[in-house]
Amino acid sequence: MINPAKLFKLKSLWDAFTKNHPKFPKFLEAVHKNGIEEGTIFEMNVTTRSGKTLSCNLKLTESDTKLFKELSDLFGSM
Repeated sequence: MINPAKLFKLKSLWDAFTKNHPKFPKFLEAVHKNGIEEGTIFEMNVTTRSGKTLSCNLKLTESDTKLFKELSDLFGSM
């Protein structure tokens, strides 16, 4: 069961995050609209403050897409 107080806190944190990074929600919306489907490849690079770069990529499976669908249904109204 999801704790409503934790969801409210998460909403508050998300609002602050999107205020600081207004382009990110637009990016997520574009990804969602263009379809997250099996075979989609996600790539991510993170550069630490010290300059170290960490990278990964993953190719979505059918079960991965089910997870994204459930998360979208749960948090889509945030």
